[in-house]
Amino acid sequence: MFTNAQRQVERTGRGGTPREQYLQDLVTQFQDSTDEESKERIVANLANFAYDPYNYAFMRQLNILELFLDCITEPNERLVEFGVGGICNSCVDPANASVITQCGGIPLVVQCLSSPVKNTVNYALGGLYYLCNPLTKKEILKPDVLRVIRDYSAAGAVNSSFSNLANAFLDKHVNS
Repeated sequence: MFTNAQRQVERTGRGGTPREQYLQDLVTQFQDSTDEESKERIVANLANFAYDPYNYAFMRQLNILELFLDCITEPNERLVEFGVGGICNSCVDPANASVITQCGGIPLVVQCLSSPVKNTVNYALGGLYYLCNPLTKKEILKPDVLRVIRDYSAAGAVNSSFSNLANAFLDKHVNS
């Protein structure tokens, strides 16, 4: 459920941790952790906060979008999955999409299209749907990327979520 400042105060109460501080604490825990499982859990938690517009400014301020992009470069498939999931959840906001694009996120999201992890591919397709705009079309609508997306579009019998997301992407950005 989306929140706002008033609802956040009601939920947090007098002794609760303000959202910005809570997110900062998660980032610090991630940076201090050497345990892969803990890092996975923290990034998954951050990705869950990434869908709520209330958190967008905090995420930009705390460089959480960059943390998600860093996770995509890791060899740990779970970190990649949760990193691109956070990108997908947050890039619907134009300001977040701009940060992701300026930080070189498009090639990182594109590379996730070839992941063996289904969720990672779904998040990549969803992320590209929102990241593609007049300024980024040239970078995203390359022949190799379109071929992969068209292949997913035709995979309805094998994976309907891939097909549905790919078709939505093609309808909005290629066939329109």
